[in-house]
Amino acid sequence: MLRIGNASGFYGDRFAAFREMLTGGPLDVLTGDYLAELTMLILARDRLRDAKLGYARTFLRQAEECLAEAVERGVRIVVNAGGLNPARLAEALGEVTARQGVRARIGYVTGDELLPRAAEFGWAGEDPRRPLVAANAYLGAFGIAECLRGGADVVVTGRVTDAALVVGPGIAHYGWTPGDLDALAGAVVAGHVLECGAQATGGNYAFFAEHGDRLDHPGFPLAELHADGSSVITKHPGTGGVVTIETVTAQLLYETGGPRYLGPDVTARLDTVTLTEDGPDRVRIGGVRGEAPPATLKVGLNRLGGYRNELVFVLTGLDIEAKAAFVQRQLTRALTDPPAELRWTPARTDHPDADTEERASALLRLTVRDPQEAKVGRALTAAAVELGLAGYPGFHLIAPPAAAAPYGVFEARELDAKEVEHLAHLPGGGTVAVRPERPSASAEVAVEEPPLPPSLEEGGPTRRAPLGLVAGARSGDKGGDANLGVWARNEAGWRWLAHTLTVDKLRELLPEIAQLAVERHVLPNLRAVNFTVRGLLGEGVAAQARFDPQAKALGEWLRSRHLDIPEALL
Repeated sequence: MLRIGNASGFYGDRFAAFREMLTGGPLDVLTGDYLAELTMLILARDRLRDAKLGYARTFLRQAEECLAEAVERGVRIVVNAGGLNPARLAEALGEVTARQGVRARIGYVTGDELLPRAAEFGWAGEDPRRPLVAANAYLGAFGIAECLRGGADVVVTGRVTDAALVVGPGIAHYGWTPGDLDALAGAVVAGHVLECGAQATGGNYAFFAEHGDRLDHPGFPLAELHADGSSVITKHPGTGGVVTIETVTAQLLYETGGPRYLGPDVTARLDTVTLTEDGPDRVRIGGVRGEAPPATLKVGLNRLGGYRNELVFVLTGLDIEAKAAFVQRQLTRALTDPPAELRWTPARTDHPDADTEERASALLRLTVRDPQEAKVGRALTAAAVELGLAGYPGFHLIAPPAAAAPYGVFEARELDAKEVEHLAHLPGGGTVAVRPERPSASAEVAVEEPPLPPSLEEGGPTRRAPLGLVAGARSGDKGGDANLGVWARNEAGWRWLAHTLTVDKLRELLPEIAQLAVERHVLPNLRAVNFTVRGLLGEGVAAQARFDPQAKALGEWLRSRHLDIPEALL
């Protein structure tokens, strides 16, 4: 058994988690996931300011605090904190070990960086107004495994898949080959559960209120990974949080789509996953089947999209709609050279006959974007401020106007895997070109939609109630698309949910998506339906095109919507 823990789910996650995981119980490997689509843009901007940057600096501080402890305990560390500059992070870690007198061997993985080859692939000049600042292929796990087999105590990578941080140690420990598809797929599923940290132990969990204060400071998750790729998800004894079939289900549905979960090493079949209780705070993952990976790799392109700004007007008391129309007319007239995009969004937070001023107020949000910084900077904010004594009664803003800020645009492409280098830089100074023999992909057989369970008997009494009383949900972003997974809490609820929550019903409950393309996938083993909503997030989270730009709360909005639910389920 290989015990793999996680201590970071994003750049900015709990700093103390590394020490908590190292000291909280036995581990063989400790991983940290720092990268996301938005993070790559942040790191690209860092690198534009200083060519020596481009990595997650938080991890370097965590290493300064915890590396000696990890070496003493024999815990290997695998992180993707290298971002856009893994070689420099490896060098900085070497400086830390030298300064502290710690004998830690550092390996790192490169090859994902494709920005220098952007012209070769036709990406560089596609839109001169939106310069490309980062282009990275999503590498697999075999480079990590080479570093570990080469004796590395710490492995840092650039853009690998999140699950690769778990799969790589599994390959190194068990000797899996590219043909061990089921074992690799099982490790991918375990890695997907771990990658978002405390989301597997009760964080962002729909039914958090059932667990009282146990979720106030959830521990981070770990996986007991076995030779066949099966695993048990758990956490260190005595730490906060919970690990249940439902917390693991929620994370399995997060940012996934159909039954085939594509990756550079294997295609994991999510419709084969089985979850079983294995004791308190222990959930066993088994049955995962793997198929050959696709011949292409995903490539993330990050561009500077332009500049944006935001103003939030407070509208209080009577005539809310008239006040909103008034300020829109005034500001539109004042902007002689308006930005390319102005978006007004009202939020009716006001209540009639309110007992506090805040409850009597609504908000009107103005979001502006333009390729030119000047158009969304002082030209805009000064025009708004000048209305202060000439506008609607009670005119004020929720906060002082801010300077314009750059925003990014994310796009996913595909590239033949043979076009991408994958290099493992070993602690002793050697470099290994990673070219695993990818199994031949047989003609892909379409995944048949699984049969739905028998529907509940009709005719019983129903009650108008929120969906969230009988179903959980978790949602997130994939580029410009939103993912929304919904699961039933028991078999009877699944029989109702599977037949009720169709694409048409989802559009009815969430009018914001009514005109968008929506896909539904049924996962009976998880008693879940998983939706992909195309285009809801525009050009990705960095573009900040929506109130909830990562669709994090889309599932909670759905759970709050009312529909007719059989009383037998309530």
